[in-house]
This record gives sequence, structure tokens and C-alpha cells, in this order.
Amino acid sequence: MVFLSGGVDVVPELPEVETTRLGVGRLVAGRRVSKVVIRNPNLRQPVLSSLPRQLKGQRLRAVDRRAKYLLFQFDTGTLIAHLGMSGSLRVVPPDTALKKHDHVEIIFDSKHSLRLNDPRRFGLMVWTEEPLADHPLLRHLGPEPWDLEFNGAYLHAGAQRRKAAVKNYLMDSRTVVGVGNIYASESLHRAGVHPNRAAGRISLDRYNTIVLAVREVLEKALAAGGTTLRDFVHSDGKPGYFRMQLKVYGRAGERCECQSGIIRQQVIGQRSSFYCPRCQR
Repeated sequence: MVFLSGGVDVVPELPEVETTRLGVGRLVAGRRVSKVVIRNPNLRQPVLSSLPRQLKGQRLRAVDRRAKYLLFQFDTGTLIAHLGMSGSLRVVPPDTALKKHDHVEIIFDSKHSLRLNDPRRFGLMVWTEEPLADHPLLRHLGPEPWDLEFNGAYLHAGAQRRKAAVKNYLMDSRTVVGVGNIYASESLHRAGVHPNRAAGRISLDRYNTIVLAVREVLEKALAAGGTTLRDFVHSDGKPGYFRMQLKVYGRAGERCECQSGIIRQQVIGQRSSFYCPRCQR
């Protein structure tokens, strides 16, 4: 088991959220809510006291995802959940002993308990009955990394005259969703692009390469179960393990796999970035 040490990001990124979606959905999709318990409503946005009444008796139709938001699709609306900085969701028998920071519990068919554990309380659970495309949390989001709309031409056109670093451009959820700090560093290393290079000074061909790199890195992370973060655990309580395969992130001072450069760390947009000065230009 490998954990990232202090001083680096602990935010669950898209592969972690997608892994949670798959794990949770497999266990509770199709089941009916018998009870909701709110033990601490004070998350990023307060959990409404009406949530137990709204969800009781409803069947969970599906668990979907948009960016890093989990979308629990019920009969009459959607419960939008976000794991925040350190949150996790797990499914356990209802009689399982509570953990510290188990703030919200949804019990399905009196047999499966979905618990949100969030030590820092930056997560959220918001109920909505409006179309998701119109919801304030979702309506300004860019395409998913696997959407046809996300391609080199799209990135190149959007970057014109931008002086901001390409890493910040990729991490902007209005550009594309789900490319967080860890995977932005890994994708740019795979594409051979320096993370601090101005977004507006990158060619169409190189943006084509970046798109492929983003997809390849995220697909590897999904296959491996997500990056192991200090505070993140899957729905079954086990940490992810893509940390074992990171090429640059968290490896400052080590030799790059190109064998001709030493990995450096630089703060870009107030986030730690890792790159090889020899193979990233």
C-alpha cells in the first residue's frame, strides 16, 4: 500500500470518482430508500433537513457522473454528491459501527447503507428536481475527456491569445472536466509539453497529442482503480493504487524515465506541478 505524503494534493480526481460510481452503483442501484439519517448537515452547502422525507420510498434508478459530481437518479429528481477534498462513499450493512465523520447515511431496503464520510466537510449532497443541464453546479462545465467535442482543434481554438499556462488551461473545468492536478501533470509529461508553456503558443498538432495523452492517462488510472491519495478510499474501503504508476507526480529529484532529465517541482497556479525539463518543451 502506497500513500502520498503531506504537502501534496488529496483531492479525489475523476478516476477516483468514476471508480466510486461503479462500486456504489453495483451495490445500490435499483434499490429503494427506507431511511435517511443526517448526522451533520454542515457540509460545503448545508444538507437540507427535508432530504429524508424527499428520498424515503424512492427507488434509485442509476448512479451517473458529470465531472467530479456523482448523480444519484431517483424517481422524482437527482441527488448531486461531491466528495470535496477528503470525502468517501462506502456501502456497508446498516448495523456496521459508525466511523467518525460519517455525516450522511442513506439506507436501502434496510440492508445496504450508503455512508458519506467527510473529515473536512468540503463535500456536498444537494437534491434537485430541475433538469441537470440547467443546474448551477453543472451548466458551465466543459466536455468530458472522452466526448468527441474534446479534441485538438477544440483545445487549439479555445487557447488562442491565452497567456496562461497550458496546465491551468487543462485544469479549467470550463475547458474540459476531470483533468485535475495529478493527471494534468502526468498527461503533459506523456505528451512532452512543459506545464508552464503558454496555452496560446501550442500548435494544433501538439494539442492533438495532449488529447490522446489525457485519455490514455485517465484510462490507465481507471483500469488501476484511481490514484492512491492520503484520504481517499473506494466504496469498499480500499485505497486506489494508480500511485504506483505515476511517472512524474510526487517524484521531484528522481530521474525521469527518459534517463536524461531529473524531475522538477514547480508551483503553477498555486498547485504543485511536476515535469522533466529534458523531455517536456
